[in-house]
Amino acid sequence: MFIQTEATPNPATLKFLPGRTVLPSGTFDAQSVEAAAASPLAQRLLGVPGVAAVFLGSDFVTVTKADGEWHHLKPAVLGAIMEHFMSGAPVMVEGAATGDDEDGEFFDPADEGIVETIKELLETRVRPAVAGDGGDITFRGFRDGVVYLAMKGSCSGCPSSTATLKHGIQNLLRHFLPDVREVEAV
Repeated sequence: MFIQTEATPNPATLKFLPGRTVLPSGTFDAQSVEAAAASPLAQRLLGVPGVAAVFLGSDFVTVTKADGEWHHLKPAVLGAIMEHFMSGAPVMVEGAATGDDEDGEFFDPADEGIVETIKELLETRVRPAVAGDGGDITFRGFRDGVVYLAMKGSCSGCPSSTATLKHGIQNLLRHFLPDVREVEAV
């Protein structure tokens, strides 16, 4: 098994590409061993000393380090990913939900048309680009002209995430939807 790695805009994260499907649909974000209970792969990775968080996407695994240098941590992470896939263990436990649920969304029902357009733009223009960097962005709410988005994976805590939100996503949404004033991370 050959696993490729890619740098991300966030120096604390590294994207691992195992050359196979990781999650057939959705994403999974685990910031602790307890939060990783639904994913044997995430649990295994969080058991590696120095690993602070794991994000699973369609064909990639993004790992966030707590401290130290990648050249020390990377071999252990590669080994854990390889061991997991070679063992035949599932990535997610049977019936476990991924993090793409729509729970916790808030918006005025009168803004439903605007919200649908926001979601479509996020799905078609933003999420594919962000996934390329090992992360994900999901809609959480819209109120008084402000779009609230959740940032996951390499996007969470990334030094350039503010620029991505303010200059990239905010400008895109304002171009198509004049009702959008700004974009905030939650």
